[in-house]
Amino acid sequence: MQTTANASALRETVAALIGAAPEDIAGDANLVYLGVGSLEMMRLVTRYRRQGVTLDFAVLAAEPTLDAWERHLREAVR
Repeated sequence: MQTTANASALRETVAALIGAAPEDIAGDANLVYLGVGSLEMMRLVTRYRRQGVTLDFAVLAAEPTLDAWERHLREAVR
């Protein structure tokens, strides 16, 4: 599983959730303020778990930015 592709897919998924272009979301933007709620986070965790990648909901919720989520994703695929 390639981390770069996963990070790109994560950005695209989040962008679709909030109705924005992937390149328009700053890495440090608070995703909760942009409209990503706990339900969307749980769905994201489930989606990645089905692909064999274990993301932690608590980690996503604690720091809801793309930079943090991409970092967590990189750690999860190691």
